[in-house]
Amino acid sequence: MSERLEVSKTYKLYVGGKFPRSESGRVYAVTDSKGRTLANAPRGSRKDARDAVVAARKAFPGWSGATAYNRGQILYRIAEMLEGRREQFATEVAAAEGVNRTKALAAVDAAVDRWVWYAGWTDKLAQVAGGANPVAGPFANWSTPEPTGVVAVIASQRSSLLGLTSAVAPVVATGNTAVVLAAGASALPALSFAEVLAVSDLPGGVINILTGHPAEIAPTLASHQDVNAIDLTGVAPDAGVASARDLEIAAADNLKRVLRPEAKEPDWSADPGTGRMLAFTEVRTVWHPTGY
Repeated sequence: MSERLEVSKTYKLYVGGKFPRSESGRVYAVTDSKGRTLANAPRGSRKDARDAVVAARKAFPGWSGATAYNRGQILYRIAEMLEGRREQFATEVAAAEGVNRTKALAAVDAAVDRWVWYAGWTDKLAQVAGGANPVAGPFANWSTPEPTGVVAVIASQRSSLLGLTSAVAPVVATGNTAVVLAAGASALPALSFAEVLAVSDLPGGVINILTGHPAEIAPTLASHQDVNAIDLTGVAPDAGVASARDLEIAAADNLKRVLRPEAKEPDWSADPGTGRMLAFTEVRTVWHPTGY
């Protein structure tokens, strides 16, 4: 019996709720920690990044206008679908990050729990970050957090699933839409995660996932005039992308909100708190006259 030729899966981008091929037609090999090929990932281009921003902008009114309770239901559904593919993701995380199966399963479980956690926050953040303000006079005012808009996320280049989840979930939980540049070398879990999103009731365009060379795509997202904020978490000294300062300068052209990267890789398993949710919200204060 002749030996079979192994057929590697070629993934596509996830943009606007669909799976288009990269405009460039290019792919690159995604390998495990030992250099063995796992799959082929699309090498996104600058045009793919622009297309993803268009999709995110189109989805923003509907997603930000949905009830917080409905957004929470959809985020919980993502957790359900991710849980259903737990074994697959554990295998992919182990290969992508070079960790043993026990650690990979722990990372997948933490990612599922993180989606559940943010699902619970969707209709509670306003009570923590907003409220009635004390004023003197025949009027009252209330402050409430509202989404910033389209957020570009440079995801962790090391934590392929938990790091991605920890950066993206707070963005969409608060009503923003996201364009995510996933880890380049360890992109397989992110590409499979796009398949989870496609069957999770998430409206097309709310989360868009790009893969490719960060040095090619990150500057385009940072300088894009229709991106309202950018998370530079995945920008590390050895990540192969432009320096955080260069991206901040590009982002300043349209006064983007910028979440700067930490000095070292965050502990993604730690309690996330509300910081990442509040980083991409604006506070709106409404005044109203009162009678005596």
